[in-house]
Amino acid sequence: MNENEIFKNFLEYIQPKVNLNSFNLWFASLEPLSFDGEILNIKVPTLTHKKILTDTYKDVVDEAFYATLNKKIQVQYYTNDEIEAEKEKNSTVIDVSQYLEDDWESNLNPNFTFDTFVVGDSNKFAVMNAHIVAENPGVEINPFFLYGKSGIGKTHLMQAIGNYIMANSKKKVLYVSSEEFRDDYTGIASVSKGIDTMNYATSFKRKYQNVDVLIIDDIQFLVDAVKSQQEFFHIFTNLYNANKQIIISSDKPPEELKKFEDRLRSRFMMGLSVDIQPPDFDLKCKIIKKKIENTTLKGKLDHEIIEYIANSCKNDIRQIEGTIKRLMAYTAMMGPTKIDLNFTMEALNDYLKVNIYAENSISKIQNIVADYFNISVSDLKSKKKTANIAKPRHIAMYLCRVDTEEGLARIGLEFGGRDHSTVSSALDKITSELKTDSKLNMIIKDIESKL
Repeated sequence: MNENEIFKNFLEYIQPKVNLNSFNLWFASLEPLSFDGEILNIKVPTLTHKKILTDTYKDVVDEAFYATLNKKIQVQYYTNDEIEAEKEKNSTVIDVSQYLEDDWESNLNPNFTFDTFVVGDSNKFAVMNAHIVAENPGVEINPFFLYGKSGIGKTHLMQAIGNYIMANSKKKVLYVSSEEFRDDYTGIASVSKGIDTMNYATSFKRKYQNVDVLIIDDIQFLVDAVKSQQEFFHIFTNLYNANKQIIISSDKPPEELKKFEDRLRSRFMMGLSVDIQPPDFDLKCKIIKKKIENTTLKGKLDHEIIEYIANSCKNDIRQIEGTIKRLMAYTAMMGPTKIDLNFTMEALNDYLKVNIYAENSISKIQNIVADYFNISVSDLKSKKKTANIAKPRHIAMYLCRVDTEEGLARIGLEFGGRDHSTVSSALDKITSELKTDSKLNMIIKDIESKL
């Protein structure tokens, strides 16, 4: 398929995923520019479009292109001014040595520090070892391999290590995503910067092998890039033998990266692999409080609202951040005298439906059970113990266990951060009552028919 066919299928997929106003505002005016099999370049009308698509709609865009092409691709947005600027830039060849020495950057976000990272039970082991790496790079833990689902803080923690090392030593740190590494290796980066591609092979090696700390994010995206894997193996070996620190992240532990070369996968397992779990309810509340500290929402959200946001969001920090941005924008637009729970629910209603509940089977059950008993999903996740809420909660937990593949711990997290023993108790209670309660049997069958 060429870029026009791909883009047509993309629009057809994404249109039902967002509301009509959002589709017309942010997607209808986009234009495909080029596609090389890995990177799709798209023209956008304004810089605001670029920011909204990158910050707010990244996940749904990635999902749409994956559904269209059955693989992950990189999407880049350009305004007309940026396209013209790139043409002028590419007409001039830049001196390679100047690019390497004077224009080199660590690529670290200065806001990603240990001080701004919120610690809880799900990530404290990773944080403890991250401090060890930062204090003694290349000595005690090498490589340091972080893994876990997207949006739980891996990137923040990796960059916190890099920022700490740079602040406390003269070591040279480089942070890149696996896509950036692949693009550098294939010469895409050289073209965008106007550098002679033939000379760039030497430049590439100097860039990656002259660092003291190499941080590479989302290594799993190198899975189909065989030559890039081979080059990374040589870089890894050279850095490791020189006692340089290597930090890697992935969505899977190294032993599950089956499509990687065995020799590379074994290198990943030479150091320490640490799992970061999704944040539980209490940690989500702490994250929300931390995220609003330096915003217009500071001091305006009571604990009930913070709990509502924590309950409504999946166990994904990026979605928490997106929810806060949505509430800030809605507050700025509406100018309420007070931000109460009703206003918050109104502000986040459509956003949460589109971004949170689309493919979450637990959330689907929660919504159907709540509708059936004429209560809210927030009631199911709350600490309320009245019979009209406790019973539906037990039924919802039971259905989540028997109708999904989720474990007790995950179900507990989705019901207000409850312990797995609470879920187990609810299951036992409903299972026992089903043996003698014909009315309960009918209720379960009615709800399952709606599922």
